[in-house]
Amino acid sequence: MSGYRFRILPTPYEQAARAKQRSQLSKALTVTLFALPGMMVFTLFLLIPIIQSSYISLYRWDGFGPLTEFVGLGNYDRLLNHSVFQASVSHSFLIMLLSLAVQLPMALGLALLVGRGNLRGKGLFRTVLFVPYVFSEVITALIWRYVLYPQSDGMVNTVLGTFIPGFEAIEWLADRNLVLYSLFAVLTWKYFGFYMILYMAGLQNVPKDLEDAARVDGATEPQVLRQITLPLLGSTIRLTVFLSVLGSFQQFVLAWVLTNEGGPANASQLIATYLYKFGIQQWWLGYGSAVAVVLFGITLLFSLGYQRIIMRQDYAISRD
Repeated sequence: MSGYRFRILPTPYEQAARAKQRSQLSKALTVTLFALPGMMVFTLFLLIPIIQSSYISLYRWDGFGPLTEFVGLGNYDRLLNHSVFQASVSHSFLIMLLSLAVQLPMALGLALLVGRGNLRGKGLFRTVLFVPYVFSEVITALIWRYVLYPQSDGMVNTVLGTFIPGFEAIEWLADRNLVLYSLFAVLTWKYFGFYMILYMAGLQNVPKDLEDAARVDGATEPQVLRQITLPLLGSTIRLTVFLSVLGSFQQFVLAWVLTNEGGPANASQLIATYLYKFGIQQWWLGYGSAVAVVLFGITLLFSLGYQRIIMRQDYAISRD
C-alpha cells in the first residue's frame, strides 16, 4: 500500500468557486487590455499636461530655460485682479446665458417644426439648417467678417440700407456695445443646427401614439408639448445644456478670428482668447498656465456638479 498515492478531489462547491475565480480573472484581464490604450492616451495627453500646467503656474516663466523664479500663487493673484480677465469671465458667462436662453430654444423649436410639423421637403430643410455646422470655425469667421463688414458694402448693412431709408452703416464688429452680440449671433448660426439634429434624434424616441392619445383625450397642443413631448426629451435637453455650457467657456477659434484677437479694446475677450493673448503671445507661460488652470477648474466643477445633480437620473435609467 505504501506504493500508492492518493489525491483528494475537490468538491463540486470548490470546483465551482475556482471556475468563478478563473472567469473573474479572465474578465478583469480582458477589460484591462482593452482599457490600457485609452488610459495611456488619457494619461499622456490629459492628466500629465494638467499636472504640468498646475506646476508651471506657480512660476514666472517665459518658456525658455529651467523653472527658477517661484512666485507661488502670484500668477493667480495677478489674473484675478486684472480687469481684462474679469471682463473675459463675464463675457464667457454672457455667451453661456445667451446660448441657454436663445440658441437652444431656437434649435428645439426648429426640431419640433421639422420633426413634428407638416412641412414639405423636410429632408432638404434639415440638411440646409445643418450645413453651417459642417463649416470649420475659421471659414465661418471669414465668411461673417465679410457679411458684417463695417462699411456700407457689407452684406448686412447693404440689406438693411435697402429696406430702411436713411440707414447708416453699423460697425458690428468695431462697436464695443455690439461686438459680443454679433459674436453670439455667428455662434448661433453655426451651432444651432447641431443641437437641432440632437433634438430631432431625441424626438425619434417620443412615441407619436402617446401624443395622439393625449390629443384624443382633449389635450391641446401646448399641453401635449409641455406634459408629454418635453418631459420625454428631458435627457436630450440636459445633454445639450451640458454641451452648450462647456462650449461657451472653451470657445476660441471663431472668436479670435472674427473679432481680431478679442477686439475692439478687449470688448469681446473670452477666457480662452485671453489665455492665448496674455499667456502665449506675450510669452508669459507661467501666467498663461494659471489661466488654463482656472478655466479647467471652472469647467471641471460645472461638469461634476451638473452630472451629479442634473444628469444622475439619466445614468440611473441607463444602468437599469
